[in-house]
Amino acid sequence: MSSPMSASTFLDALKDEGLTVVQVGAWRTHNRNHKGPWGPVNGVMIHHTVTRGTAATVRTCRDGYPSLPGPLCHGVIAKDGRVHLVGYGRTNHAGLGDDDVLRAVVAEKRLPSDNEANTDGNRHFYGFECENLGDGEDPWPPAQLEAIEKAAAAICRHHHWTSRSVIGHREWQPGKVDPRGFSMTAMRARIHDRLK
Repeated sequence: MSSPMSASTFLDALKDEGLTVVQVGAWRTHNRNHKGPWGPVNGVMIHHTVTRGTAATVRTCRDGYPSLPGPLCHGVIAKDGRVHLVGYGRTNHAGLGDDDVLRAVVAEKRLPSDNEANTDGNRHFYGFECENLGDGEDPWPPAQLEAIEKAAAAICRHHHWTSRSVIGHREWQPGKVDPRGFSMTAMRARIHDRLK
């Protein structure tokens, strides 16, 4: 359990991990903090966007929809591996999820099945939306998978978390399928190796 890092520290952590970072507008102060607190933070959540094209994806994740205002994450991980920062603070990415999953993330234990949605995840997780159609066929380029690994590892390294603090949206909220197209178990193994 940790206090969120500052926006500047977050940016430095991503760059120090070797990522190419694109700062989008006033991302440092673009958030949903008026809806509730951000923190304590406990982990990192990975999503797919169900969009095509980096520019459109970044715009959607920054601005959101009429029914779900942006920002929809902290960073958008594009197909080319660049991380576009679109918000910082509380963002609309996690929604309600399973309190048992949150307890497992905090304890860095094996994740239980998510079978209820009773806990505010926007308060507790850093979120990355990854450009992908989410149909199981749209490819995940190596540069993008490496960027997901690096972004999650950067946050874990700062907070002294293990790879068990990184989850997929599908592991948090019943009915969600993202990220679809790669294994979160395999991604956590990559993050574990990077943190060694």
